[in-house]
Amino acid sequence: MQLKPLCRKASALILLALAATTIHAEDALLPTAQTVQALMLEAIRSEAGVAHGVLTGGVADALTQKFGGTSPITVDVSTEKRYRQPGCSRLKVLFQQEGVRLPENKEPRTQTVEIGINYCLDGKPPKSLQ
Repeated sequence: MQLKPLCRKASALILLALAATTIHAEDALLPTAQTVQALMLEAIRSEAGVAHGVLTGGVADALTQKFGGTSPITVDVSTEKRYRQPGCSRLKVLFQQEGVRLPENKEPRTQTVEIGINYCLDGKPPKSLQ
C-alpha cells in the first residue's frame, strides 16, 4: 500500500513534531527509544502486544525546542489486530507531550496524536490484511 505524497509528508511531520523530548523524573521509569519503530517492533514481539516508552535523541531534542514542549514525548503502542502473516500487526501508536506550542494555539497545551499503521517485523506492511 502506497501513501499519497501529502499523507506521507503529513505523517512524517506529525512523527517529527512529536519526537522531541527532555526526560523528566516522572518518566524515568519508562524505557527510552531513539525511534518509534523500535517501540512498534517491541509491541509486535510482545505477548501482550504493547510497548511504552519515551522518545530521545537529537531530533527529539531539536523538536522539543521548536515546539516548546515541556515534558518528554511518551509513546504508547498497542496491537489492534495480529495478521495471519507471522510478525505482522495492526498497531495503534499514541504520542503525547505537554507544553506544546502550535501556531494555531496561543497557549501551550498537551498535544496527543494517534495513528494506526500496519507493520511487520521486517519493517514492511503485511502482504495481506487477513
